[in-house]
Amino acid sequence: MSLARLGARVTGVDFSENAIGKARALAEELGLEATFICCNVLDIDQHLNGEQFDVVFTSYGTIGWLPELTRWGSLIAQHLKPGGMFCLVEFHPVVWMFDDDFEGIAYSYFNRETIEEDIQGTYANRNAPVSGKSYSWNHGLAEVFEALLGAGLRLRQFQEFDYSPYPCFRHVVPAPNGYYIKGYEGKLPMVYGVVLLK
Repeated sequence: MSLARLGARVTGVDFSENAIGKARALAEELGLEATFICCNVLDIDQHLNGEQFDVVFTSYGTIGWLPELTRWGSLIAQHLKPGGMFCLVEFHPVVWMFDDDFEGIAYSYFNRETIEEDIQGTYANRNAPVSGKSYSWNHGLAEVFEALLGAGLRLRQFQEFDYSPYPCFRHVVPAPNGYYIKGYEGKLPMVYGVVLLK
């Protein structure tokens, strides 16, 4: 059951106007009390007027679009209530070191370069009629923790997992809880989860 169904007041943020439009339509269809803001997450304080939350959640495939994480960590701490909880589930930075076919290491584990790629399709549909340039950054675990701990949050839990919940990479094979990369079954950290408290 969703937090909104339990009486929570939900605020969602995304850079995509299409994603925000879909979220608003779903909330209206389901009769949920929710606010959705379309903006760069690093500009969220311009939209919240100092509002704070009991829980802040960041999901898969988000921080790789941010060139650095210090402001991100500060904004999370700023908008968490005292005693509030921040949850992050994200693809492991080791996964982003590989080329698209997982045949070799193409990028540094550390955030030393902008990763510039020519893309065809999307992670959700590789055959979609979409093409262009993609710019992203790999953030090692130390960089992630430094941004969050440096903002004053306290670590409660950290876990790593050897599978992805989604078949969003090439050459995936079924795993007990999701998907492995073929040839790396049970050997490669693919996802991690972090819980921190304010």
